[in-house]
Amino acid sequence: MAKVVCVLYDDPVDGYPSAYARDGLPKLEHYMGGQTLPTPKAIDFQPGALLGSVSGELGLRKFLESQGHNLLVTSDKDGPGSVFERELADAEIVISQPFWPAYLTAERIAKAAKLKLAITAGIGSDHVDLKAAMDRGITVAEVTYCNSISVSEHVVMMILSLARNYIPSYQWVVKGGWNIADCVARSYDIEGMEIGTVGAGRIGSAVLRRLKPFDVKLHYTDRHRLPDAVEKELGVTFHKTPTEMVPVCDVVTINAPLHPETENLFDEAMIAKMKRGAYLVNTARGKICNRDAVARALESGQLAGYAGDVWFPQPAPKDHPWRSMPHHGMTPHISGSSLSAQARYAAGTREILECWFEGKPIREEYLIVDGGKLAGAGAHSYSAGDATRGSEEAARFKT
Repeated sequence: MAKVVCVLYDDPVDGYPSAYARDGLPKLEHYMGGQTLPTPKAIDFQPGALLGSVSGELGLRKFLESQGHNLLVTSDKDGPGSVFERELADAEIVISQPFWPAYLTAERIAKAAKLKLAITAGIGSDHVDLKAAMDRGITVAEVTYCNSISVSEHVVMMILSLARNYIPSYQWVVKGGWNIADCVARSYDIEGMEIGTVGAGRIGSAVLRRLKPFDVKLHYTDRHRLPDAVEKELGVTFHKTPTEMVPVCDVVTINAPLHPETENLFDEAMIAKMKRGAYLVNTARGKICNRDAVARALESGQLAGYAGDVWFPQPAPKDHPWRSMPHHGMTPHISGSSLSAQARYAAGTREILECWFEGKPIREEYLIVDGGKLAGAGAHSYSAGDATRGSEEAARFKT
């Protein structure tokens, strides 16, 4: 029998839904490029249901308990007195989402003597100290591609929302006004703008494809260059480094994983290299941008707007400056947790668990750490290290 600790975000404030806005989800056959969607032997949930909150349980309870395993689900994850920290001591498997991450620091890993598998129900395993996991021989896996398109759609929405000054305009309506001049004084078309992505993997390249019809000029930087045919198809210009790319862009969107090479990449110096009045959109990881440098750039006008749904830590303390800085379009970390995406990452989590319990190999593209080293998607996208430092600040959200 395995003890599985699953950390999920809280249920809606009005209670777990009894009905939904739509009756179902479109059926997808595969991802772009041919990778198949998750293929568990079965699922015990209705696609389109809320699975990522505590009561949703990722649809795993019936499956796990039928096999004699013990599932504990909690949202209480931060601080030494949290349920997660108490239950970690004898857990064999930990499941967490990037949106409400159970930070597996080196200190917590040291206390988890039985821990063998850490699953990210979603994409992005930077809430695990990957070096500590490698040293302990813990397998780390995530459901690659499950919500890449979800995030890319969110990026395009945020770019348009910033440029067209959508959020303040909506607020005028709510307040009963008709203040057109106030609304349009910061409103611009993106047609003809130079838009660049830091990272052109599954999410970044999907953003480029969705932006091309807007008649913008596209740019990208990535440590893995796209094939010539893809560059020509998209009409996109490659830059060797972010430092080389950002000065030419009216909009920069960050779609790269967090690891030691990208942590604090957008600091005061990098933001100063951007055009005055550029927009910065970050749906990757909050730690890639320097918190205070972003706030100062918005106050000075160096940035015309900043939008994203990633923070550090998560949840962000209530006094986090990104909540109150001017001209922002921040959301909680929701871009990859649409009901559509939840159906895929819940199914992918079950697929990983089925493989684990049956002693079968986990899909190569799902692996981040395996056999004491970076593997699969991890070897392609990450560098060994620790991005969890400072995560104890998340406990301040409770106060």
